[in-house]
Amino acid sequence: MVKGIKGVVFRQVDPTARESGLSATNRLVIFMILAAVAAAVIETEPTVSAGRETLFQALELSFGILFSVEYLLRLWVADLNPVFGAAKHPRLKFVTSPASIVDLLAIIPSFFAFADGATLMLRFVRFFRILRLARLGRFSRAWRDLGEALHSRREELFLAFSLAAFTLLIASSLLYWAESEAQPDKFGSIPRAFWWGIVTLTTVGYGDVYPVTALGKFFSALVSIAAIGTIALPTGILAAAMSDVMQRRREKPAD
Repeated sequence: MVKGIKGVVFRQVDPTARESGLSATNRLVIFMILAAVAAAVIETEPTVSAGRETLFQALELSFGILFSVEYLLRLWVADLNPVFGAAKHPRLKFVTSPASIVDLLAIIPSFFAFADGATLMLRFVRFFRILRLARLGRFSRAWRDLGEALHSRREELFLAFSLAAFTLLIASSLLYWAESEAQPDKFGSIPRAFWWGIVTLTTVGYGDVYPVTALGKFFSALVSIAAIGTIALPTGILAAAMSDVMQRRREKPAD
């Protein structure tokens, strides 16, 4: 009987246990995640939350309790999940998995609901309530495909981001050399020049920091051209990886 109940719970709380779509419990959890994030966002608006502090605190605590129950149920049936069941200690592997760590980080702030929110640390802890959106990835095959794509191209992506970091360092160093005397407040050091480098390499271009010397403008033009490739490289790698994942999915039924 216990095994039967455990199987039913597994099919309800684990989205990978069913081939016919999400269970009613999965849909309820998705609704609660969206509602909890919406409440956390709305609460930051003083004109809405003023006079309703107790209501928002009660909602937050309720969400925390419900998410905790769901987490404990998934922990209980972790040995039925093939990903964790093959391990020597399935529940330990479940608890230490990245997705479960994100779940815990999203649940913990709920139990600070009635604490004083004046301190910076407590506001930072409550910020983690937004992490609940990341939990939606468990219920979406598309998110799992994205994770598979990132993992399959991790070395290429690491190289692309390393190249971007190297380009940022070189660009910031050049502008520091060219602009430090003309604009010591903005380019007086390489770390200060990082802001200009990040804005330029990402092609955002806020316009709050820019070179004024001829040499600085020349270097800035070169960096702007290099930025096109810096942004395109990881984008192309990820697009190719997603294409490969979707192709494998289409071919899988024919195997």
